[in-house]
Parts: sequence; structure tokens; C-alpha cells
Amino acid sequence: MINNEERLEILKSLLTLGVEIPCFDGIIIDKTVTVGADTIILPNTILIGETKIGKGCVIGPNSYICDSEVGDNTKLNNTQSYSSQIGSGVTAGPFVHIRPNCKIADNVHIGNFVEVKNSTVDEGSKLPHLLYVGDSDVGKDVNFGCGCVTVNYDGRNKSRTTVKDGAFIGCNTNLVAPVTVGENAFTAAGSTITQDVPDNALAVARNRQTIKENWVNIKKPYKRQHEK
Repeated sequence: MINNEERLEILKSLLTLGVEIPCFDGIIIDKTVTVGADTIILPNTILIGETKIGKGCVIGPNSYICDSEVGDNTKLNNTQSYSSQIGSGVTAGPFVHIRPNCKIADNVHIGNFVEVKNSTVDEGSKLPHLLYVGDSDVGKDVNFGCGCVTVNYDGRNKSRTTVKDGAFIGCNTNLVAPVTVGENAFTAAGSTITQDVPDNALAVARNRQTIKENWVNIKKPYKRQHEK
């Protein structure tokens, strides 16, 4: 770990290369890290190991990037990335965790409270919020609704999930691996998918809603007596 004097020297040297650092507070960048011109590094950002940051990026605030490659014009806000590749034009954060062995392609959007692990996410796909995508291969222009999970672990083995180009994963869908969602397929909100979904199909895996009229009055007559 570098001392404070070395830290300041590294930051000043980056300024001469066209990197913008509006405030030095909390920023630590290893000597082994490279940062492209016109990239902005915001406070409380740590870049370590063999990290490479492209041109025109915005990194931070509060981001930790370790042994990762980041393309041009990417924005990582409150993001942690370990031993992964992140393409150009990506937006991630706040509160994103990219675990080792991920490949995030160009123009992917990863929103708040998302964890990605040992997965590939192809161009233009959207992982907007409250997701876990683990051991998965996500195609191009895929959209995940809020609260989806790739269920990759059965207590003994970890299996992969495949989501092909153009698929739409409805809110609160569980994809129980190993499973494949075909091209342009849809899953209905609240579904637990345990079988492959064909191309262009809609998968609905949930019970129909049941309405029991006057259930409260029948179930809890003591409440009515008490109110009297």
C-alpha cells in the first residue's frame, strides 16, 4: 500500500496526463493503474492492481476497482469491480457489485443494488435494479425487471443460466439454473422458471389469483364482537 506522499505524487502525475481529479480526498490509485485522458476521478475512489480505465470515464464517488479493465466513456458510481472487464459506454450504480470473471459489454446499464458474478452481459442489455445475476450468459438487448434472481446454487452444484438476445425477464422472476430463456421470449412477473423457454414464447409460472369474498369477517368474528 502506498503512503500519502506517494499517493499525492501519483494523483498529480495523472493530472498532467489529462485526468481530472476535482478533489484528492480519499482517492487512492496504485502505480500499476492506467487512466485515460478526460476521465474524472471523484472522491473516495480506489483503483488498485492491474486496473485500466479508458478515456472520458467518470469513476466514483465511492468506487473500488481492482484488477479490472474499463472501456471509454463509462460511468461507475458507487461501484465495486474485481477481476472483470467492463466495456465502453456502460453506466453502473449506485451500489453495484461486479464480482470476479465478469464480462460486461458496451452500452450495458446496471442500476442500483445489483450484483453480477461470473457472468457475461452482452451489448445494450439492462439490469436496472435489485438483481442477482450469477453464473449467467445474458445476450444482447435483454431487459431484467426489478427483483429478478438467477438461482444458480442447489446446495451442492452451481449451474448456469442463459438468457438469449432480446428476452424480457418480468419483475421478481426466479430463473432456476440450469435453464435457458430463448430469443425475444418473455417471462411473466412473479414466475419461477424451471424449464427452458422457447424463442418468442411467454412463460407464466405462478398460480392464478384467488379472491375469497368476505374472508375477513368469516375468519375473525371475534373482531366484530370486540368492536361491538
